This record gives sequence, C-alpha cells and structure tokens, in this order.
Amino acid sequence: MLCVRDLHKYYGPFHAVRGISFDVAREEIVGFLGPNGAGKTTTMKIITGYMAMSGGDVTVAGHDVVSDSLAVREEIGYLPEHAPLYGDMTVAEYLNFMAGMRGLDGRRRKERLNYVISVCSLTPKRNKLIKTLSKGYRQRVGLGQAIIHDPKLVILDEPTIGLDPNQIIEIRELLKEIGTKNTVLLSSHILSEVEATCARVIVVDEGRIVANGSPSELEARYAEDSAYDVVFTGVDLPGIEEIRALEQVAQASERARTPERLEARVERCDGADLIGALYRLAAERGSRLLEVSQRKTTLEDVFRRLTGGDDVHSDAPSEPPGLVSAAATDETLEDDAQ
Repeated sequence: MLCVRDLHKYYGPFHAVRGISFDVAREEIVGFLGPNGAGKTTTMKIITGYMAMSGGDVTVAGHDVVSDSLAVREEIGYLPEHAPLYGDMTVAEYLNFMAGMRGLDGRRRKERLNYVISVCSLTPKRNKLIKTLSKGYRQRVGLGQAIIHDPKLVILDEPTIGLDPNQIIEIRELLKEIGTKNTVLLSSHILSEVEATCARVIVVDEGRIVANGSPSELEARYAEDSAYDVVFTGVDLPGIEEIRALEQVAQASERARTPERLEARVERCDGADLIGALYRLAAERGSRLLEVSQRKTTLEDVFRRLTGGDDVHSDAPSEPPGLVSAAATDETLEDDAQ
C-alpha cells in the first residue's frame, strides 16, 4: 500500500530526513514513533504530497507521490497534529463540505456522511457548531474528515493529543475500527496507546529509522535482564546510598519510602550476584528483603534507549490562523461529556 524508499529532506543545510525506507501493507496499523524533531511530521507531509521531498521515492497504492500526486491524494486521508476545523459550521455541514471537496456526490456522499457520523460517534452532535464542541468531539470530527472519502491509507499525526484517558480509549477503539478497512500510519507520543493499537512500530531518530518491528519483537530484542524492582521492610531500612555503594550495583533509585517500607529500582553490574548482596545488606540492617522482581522491558524503555531520552524539539507546524484546532484549549463548551 505504502512504499517509501531512501527518502531525504533538507531545510537549507539541515538534513531533516536521512534515507528513510519502509513499507506498510494493506489493512495494517503501523505506529510511526520518534522524539520531537526526528522527522516524523516531515515524512508524513511528504507522503501526503503536502511537502516536496529532496530525494527518494514514495508510492501510495502504486501511484508516485511526485508524478501522480492527485491520484495519491485521492487515496489518502490525513489528520494533522493540529486539525483545522471550521468552527462556524455544524458537524454535518463540515463533513458534508469535506465530502464535496473529496469529489463525493449524490447517494455515495450521503452514505459516507452517515457512516462517518455513526462510526465516529458524532450522532448527538450532528447539528452542533464545531466551535461549541469539547476537545474530544473536535478530534472525532477531525478523524471523520480524514476517512469521509474511504481512503486506502489513513495518516494520523498525534490523534489523541490533549485528550483525557476516557477519550483516548474511545479514539483507540475507533482507530481499530478504521484499521479493519483501511491502512493506518499513526504517529503518537502515547506509547501505551501505540502498543495497544498497532501491529508494528517504526522508530525514527535524527531523520533515520532505528527500529522496525512489532512491539513484542522490539521489547524482546532490547530486553535488559539487569534491572530489578525490590522491596525492603522493617524498622531499620537501608538507605538508597547504601544500596548504590554495593559493588554489585550499577545504579539504584528510590521509588517510594515509608518508615517501615522501601521500594527501589536497582540495576546490577554484569554477572554480579545482586540478590545475594541485597539479602546480606538487609540482614546486616535487621530488615527484610520482601520482594525482588525482574523489571519487564516496555515499549517506552525501547523508545528511550533508541532515541536517547526526552523530547526536546518539535518539527510540527504552527496551526493555520482563524480555524478551530482540535488540539486547542477548550473555549465555550455546551457540554464536557465525551
């Protein structure tokens, strides 16, 4: 469905995308991950035809994004990070307008409008002005416009940004529904949602792909067997500095402490008998090593290991002036129910 080969993008002397190559198959939901500034949004814009590439090849459903860009755009539905919505239109008016912009008319237009309103759970808000909707409903409207024309490829940039946990769960279920009929490329910083939604993830850092596989494959590939969560109990607990001072310990951090309980995360040195050392320390202090459990590697651990930690920059564009953004702060809301 989607084929990206040796993709490059320069902003003046800055090399933002550096030879990215990947494929996405039909009816596959793929997470596209990376820290801010890694080139995710730039890559998505190139795929949609919104931005020109500096080099490489991109095809969607067999159509080249450069030589056959109109055909590519017919096959794509796109929800940018800050979705531009027309606040003075009702939900139905806006989606009907977008259907017309996508070339739908007559019976097909009506069918798609009713389907999108239903699948996005917008029926109660069908005749409400978009500017009166809460953030969760505005995001659903943004998703609705992205799938109104039944595209073969749906590209979603941070579809759950700014939503509360209940709203995120609802959007997750909607994405799974969309993924049964459409191919989905999804960018998100909420890694638990990516893990719950996507069959495969692609991780980019500094404009290059650094990992490509299912969440479970990546977790197994980058698993570390040296990290443990430990619990001490007793009236004379060891201090975290005492634990760090053990020669078997590479590093340690305190997670929680009460007068009679210490929870810590401890990483052992290679080949060291960490558990024996902790038992001896507890015995010396007259306390008890109650619990030791090896910490499971998560997608977040993999992400941080591959990308070097926290996000620091954003390659997302500023939103167009005068439009209602799905990520904007809620203004006058008729209701806050999601």
